Parts: sequence; structure tokens; C-alpha cells
Amino acid sequence: MTDASSEQPFPPAGVLPRIMAMVYDAMLLFALLCLATLLAVLVTGKLDPNIPEASSQVMHKADPLLAGLGFQLYLVAVVIGFYSLFWRKNGQTLGMQAWRIQVQTRDGSKPGWLRCIARCLAATLSMAPGFIGYWWVWVDREKLSWHDRLSGTRVIRLPKKKKG
Repeated sequence: MTDASSEQPFPPAGVLPRIMAMVYDAMLLFALLCLATLLAVLVTGKLDPNIPEASSQVMHKADPLLAGLGFQLYLVAVVIGFYSLFWRKNGQTLGMQAWRIQVQTRDGSKPGWLRCIARCLAATLSMAPGFIGYWWVWVDREKLSWHDRLSGTRVIRLPKKKKG
């Protein structure tokens, strides 16, 4: 996408807007993962009936399925689904909308499903060693993070909307 008035591509997004969008999205993801966990508990129906509702115990004994690899993969799928749906629909999560940044392919189009999934998986690599894949934006000549490069996407900064 380009700005019609200048025909120049939008500038790449810096580290701060990316991190702040992640903070916003983390709040949404927390709520979504709580709902996903509640759904899994309700579907398996394995809450311990011997623990009274007004108990001071915080943890309930749940089905072993809710504590194993299958449950963890389910939650990972929820996270990947969250980002992929938003990125595929309009290139932005709600946090990205607040910070006026957008994911797009190198040619300026919305990323496809495989690129979105690849971006999510590659972002995990960018976070693993102390977020170095994000900080890489500061040294990259095109201002791309590791997961931008690995997924063939980029994050741009959108202009402020004109009032009136």
C-alpha cells in the first residue's frame, strides 16, 4: 500500500510501536486464553466435584488432557488463530490499530494464511533469545525483524487520519 499523495511506500514501523501493540494484544490474548481454557474445562466436564464452590483453593483438579501437550498445542493454536485471523482480514490486530501499524507482504498486500502462520512461528524465534529478533529492526537496513524476513512480510507505520 502506498500513500496516494506521495506515491512513496509507508515507512517501516519502529520497535516501540511494535512492542506497545504487543502489550495491547497481550491483554486481549489473556482474556481469550482464559475463555479457551474455560471452554476446554466445560467440554471435558472434569472439574473435581469434591471441592466446594466457596473453597479457598484456587486450582481445581482437571482432566489430565488439560495439563498435557494436547492442551498446550490447543492454546498455541488459539494464539496463532488470533493473530492470523486479524492479519489476514485487514493486516492489523486491535493493538496494531491503536498504534497505526500494519502487517503486509513485500508487495503491499495482505498476507495469506501460510504467511500469517509462518509469521507467528517465526515471532517465537524472535522472542526466544531476549527479543533480539525484535531489536534487530534497529540494525537492519530495511528495518525488518527476524520474523518479518522469515515470513516475507513487513510492518509499516500508517499515517494519522485527517480530521474533517
